[in-house]
Amino acid sequence: MSPDLTAHSRKVPLMPRWLAGWSGPHRLRAALATCVVAAALVACAPLPGLARVLGGSALGSSAPEFAGLGDWLNSDPRQLAALRAERRVVLVDFWTYTCVNCIRTLPYLKQWHERYAGVGLTIIGVHAPEFEFERERDNVRAAVEEHGIRYPVALDNDMRTWAAFRNHAWPAKYLVGVDGRIRYTHLGEGEYDATERAIRDALTAAGHDVAAIPAGGLPAPAFDPRVTTITRELYGGYERNYDTRGAYAAQAEYYRGADQTHDYLDTFGRGDQRGRRDHNVWYLQGRWRAEREAVVHARETRGLEDYVAFRFTARSVNAVMRSRAPGTPYDVIVELDGRPLGRDEAGRDVRPDPSGRSVVAVREPRMYSLAILPALGDHELKLSSDSPDFALYAVTFGAYTAGP
Repeated sequence: MSPDLTAHSRKVPLMPRWLAGWSGPHRLRAALATCVVAAALVACAPLPGLARVLGGSALGSSAPEFAGLGDWLNSDPRQLAALRAERRVVLVDFWTYTCVNCIRTLPYLKQWHERYAGVGLTIIGVHAPEFEFERERDNVRAAVEEHGIRYPVALDNDMRTWAAFRNHAWPAKYLVGVDGRIRYTHLGEGEYDATERAIRDALTAAGHDVAAIPAGGLPAPAFDPRVTTITRELYGGYERNYDTRGAYAAQAEYYRGADQTHDYLDTFGRGDQRGRRDHNVWYLQGRWRAEREAVVHARETRGLEDYVAFRFTARSVNAVMRSRAPGTPYDVIVELDGRPLGRDEAGRDVRPDPSGRSVVAVREPRMYSLAILPALGDHELKLSSDSPDFALYAVTFGAYTAGP
C-alpha cells in the first residue's frame, strides 16, 4: 500500500489574510497563537471538512474569468471567454516557480501541451507567487526558460485570479470545458493519468478528435517503498514560521521579535548533545536575523562558523535561497552528517570544490537541489556560508526514488 503523503504533494499558504496586515512583533505573537487554535481545529475536524477547505471552484460550476493578471509570457493576454468562443478546452494550472511540488508536475504539463495544443487544448500557467522575489517578471521568465515551458504563463501577483477560483494550494489544476464549466480539478501532485483522461474527454466532448494521439508515456514517480512519512517543509521567515504541528525555529531567541538580530548557540551541535536535534525544526549557530520571508546570516565570517542545521527523514532535500543584495553571488557549504556529500548523494546544484567540500553557488533566487540520496534515512544537514547575503527562505523534502 502506498503511504499517505498527500500533505507533501502540495503547498498551502500559511499566512491567513487577517494576519498579513499586522506589524512584525504583533504578527509573530498572533502567529504562535494561531498554531494553538489551528491545531485544535485540525484535531476536531473530520477529514471531508478539511478536503472542502482545501478545495477550489466546484466541479460543474462556471469558471470565473481571469482577473488582475499582469505580465504574460509566451503569449499575448488571453481571456477564458475568448478561448471558449474558439472552442478551446482550457487547463488552468496555479503554480509558483520555487515550489518543488509544482516543479515535479511540469514534465506532464509540457507533454500535454505538445500533444493537445494542436487539437483544442490551451494550458494557462497562472503564476501565483509565494515569495516577494517571485513577483518579478525577469525571475519568472528565467524559470520558464529553464524548465522549457512553452504554453502561456500569466503573473497573478495580486492573487486575484487565485481568489476568483477560490484556490488554496500549489499546484492546482482546473479543467474548463467549452461550455465554460469546470469539468475536473486536482490539487497537488499525482493523478497524471486521470488528468490526461479528463483532458481527452473534454476535447472529445468539444468535437476534437484525439483518437490518434497516444496517452501516457511518462511514468509517475515512485515513492521509496519504506517511507511512511517525511520531514515537513521548513520556512525561514517569521511570516510563515508556524504550523499546526508547531513552529519551525528550535531556539527561543528567534521569537523575541520580528526583524531582530541575535547570536545563537547550537548546543545540539557540540559535546554530548551532538546528534540529538529534533525533527521538523531548524537550528542556528552564530549571528542571524529573522526577516519576514527568510532567516538571514547577519555578519561576514571567515571560517564558516555560522550555520543552519536540521534533522530530516527523506530521500531528497531542496532549499529556496537568494542573495539579500541582488547580483551578489555567494557559496553555501553543504554537509550531510558532518561530512561532504558523496557523488551518489549530491543534489543537482551541488559541486565539489578543490578541497573536497560540497558547494552550492547561489547566483539567482530559486530552489536549489541539495541532496538526492540513494536510500531513505534519518540524517542531519548543515548549511554554512561566510557571506552576510545568505538568505534561506524554505527547505523542502522528497520521498521519491528519483528527482527532487
